[in-house]
Amino acid sequence: MKCKILHESAGRMRVHLNCRRMTLHQADVLEYYLRNVDGVSEVSVFDRTQDAVIVYRADRAALVHALAAFSFDKAETMDLVPDHTTRKLNREFEDKLSWTVIRRVISKLFFPLPVTTALAIYHSIKYIREGLSALLHGKLSVAVLDATAVTVSMVRGDFPTASSVMFMLRLGEILEDWTHKKSVADLAGAMSLNVDHVWLKTGETEVLVTTSDVKAGDRIVVRTGNLIPLDGKVVSGEAMVNQASMTGESMPVPKREGSLVYAGTVAEEGECVICVEKELGGGRYDRIVRMIEESEKLKSTAEDKASRLADRLVPYTLGGTILTYLITRNVTKMLSVLMVDFSCALKLSMPIAVLSAMRESSSHHISVKGGRFLEAVAQANTVVFDKTGTLTYATPTVAKIVTFGGNEESEMLRLAACLEEHYPHSMANAVVEEAKARGLTHEEYHSEVQYIVAHGISSMVDEKKVLIGSAHFVFEDEGCRIPAGEQAKFDTLPAEYSHLYLCIAGELAAVICVHDPLRREAKAAVQALHALGIDKIVMMTGDNRRTAESVAAEVGVDEVHAEVLPEDKAAFIRSEKAAGRTVIMIGDGVNDSPALSEADAGIAISTGAAIAREIADITVASEDLFALVTLRRLSEALIDRIHRNYRFIVSFNFSLIVLGVLGILPPTTSALLHNMSTLGISLKSMTNLLPEGEQTDNR
Repeated sequence: MKCKILHESAGRMRVHLNCRRMTLHQADVLEYYLRNVDGVSEVSVFDRTQDAVIVYRADRAALVHALAAFSFDKAETMDLVPDHTTRKLNREFEDKLSWTVIRRVISKLFFPLPVTTALAIYHSIKYIREGLSALLHGKLSVAVLDATAVTVSMVRGDFPTASSVMFMLRLGEILEDWTHKKSVADLAGAMSLNVDHVWLKTGETEVLVTTSDVKAGDRIVVRTGNLIPLDGKVVSGEAMVNQASMTGESMPVPKREGSLVYAGTVAEEGECVICVEKELGGGRYDRIVRMIEESEKLKSTAEDKASRLADRLVPYTLGGTILTYLITRNVTKMLSVLMVDFSCALKLSMPIAVLSAMRESSSHHISVKGGRFLEAVAQANTVVFDKTGTLTYATPTVAKIVTFGGNEESEMLRLAACLEEHYPHSMANAVVEEAKARGLTHEEYHSEVQYIVAHGISSMVDEKKVLIGSAHFVFEDEGCRIPAGEQAKFDTLPAEYSHLYLCIAGELAAVICVHDPLRREAKAAVQALHALGIDKIVMMTGDNRRTAESVAAEVGVDEVHAEVLPEDKAAFIRSEKAAGRTVIMIGDGVNDSPALSEADAGIAISTGAAIAREIADITVASEDLFALVTLRRLSEALIDRIHRNYRFIVSFNFSLIVLGVLGILPPTTSALLHNMSTLGISLKSMTNLLPEGEQTDNR
């Protein structure tokens, strides 16, 4: 498409597109197309002027070439634009605000007094009705203050003042509604389900496909610990499904043949086949919005304190109004007090600050379910890390396979991969990838696979019981034995590796040695967390003690607990909380779920099990542990912003009341300044808490 460069400076370009008219959707198409150009860091598209401002770090010639190659038809086929954007929302509220002001100007300039009086009476009905409704429900809310101000002006016959008051109230309502909806929409747009692959059932076999390839009517298989990626109906099997993200239910719900299941919920236990009813994206945005709205109920202590104060201040405002009239006998001064309330600003800016912090967290690949958990992160003094997949990479590798009982190495790896591929864990992934690298393909020749949390997997192959998992599981729980004459080989297994034990018919068949490399940034991230005031960092793992202590010494944690079960992790967190400490837990597996639930804030690594992400209060998608450092800084900045907002709102609005009582400010000016300050602090609360590049600077 032809375009003209209107202005250009170093790393910034303003271009004009030569098209007859640009729709809102086309503006979104252009914006998201340019965002996907390598090196482009920021894009603003103005549909009314058909201009685009581009901030870039790439080669200028490459950007010019991308602009020249652009066409709306081609870009739309690339499917770059998300289901919902805020452009339409912004335009909707821009139009509302513009028409409200235009109608006011026309009314003032051209309508005769009888008409403006009649309009004032008509518009007052809404405010009076809302005020009376609040009183009938026993509430002294802002609606009562608004209704009182309007009624007093009407009773005095001061219809111009009543009209001005209602105009200011209407402007305030529009601006407040816009700031809140925009915050929710921005956050919702930054969040999405992250399920790349799913098991598609074709006849009697299962095929691993990308989620985007699944169509309505296809059948997918979901097992223990898996996220249900799409809406559908259970056609066979049975599973206990955690629906907390949708319904808030703490207990899993049984799903049997004929039951409906929803995208974003998690199978805690069992296995089922689901017939897909909605493809990827269907209904997802609305559910995310509902989740965000529910998360607003999870207020931080500071946020909740401000909200309660807002409610408590309404009767005092009303009392101050009455007292002002009794002392001064001046209705104008009385209205000046009525037109200023603390509640709007306190109740609007605080949630917006939290929503904005959640949105900013999403930009750092961190998903947070509520302000309460950000506050917990800010106040935390104990951090508990799982080892595998958390302090170590989520992609361990198979270093060695030691066989027993005369079994062949390749066959044992093939069998282990056949069992492990059904469960999302880093150790299981290592086995599957090693089999793939060696070209070991297999068919599903085992019976139903049973996953035992924190222990291992059990199945039947050729009528023989096959087990794979920890030493505790195969030797202590299942009573498996080492083949005769091979104890010495077993005793010399390399201690520097993690071990997976494969047993067939009660006898050890192979030991898979897995190398679990430490994250390169783990030590620096732990040091940074210590520097940010966290005085106790603990590592807890089900791995053997020698491996755990080696990792702990390298990372620099304060305590290490090895060979622990899931209930041991949860018990440790309970003991820390009982000692008056604020605890956050970071984990990635099904076995971490009890501890994640027990902590003041549970943080899941998104590359781990879906059930861990579902139960967790915070999910980190970044492969960099410094995301935790960023989260700590952001949380502290949020709590500081809430406190600063609180102090400003109380002091500024109190000043307006004093100036009104002294007769310095008329009611309409007080209302204007009050609404503008509410809007200003709300817009300020929508800005980022951390400077750009803060995460990098932490290193």
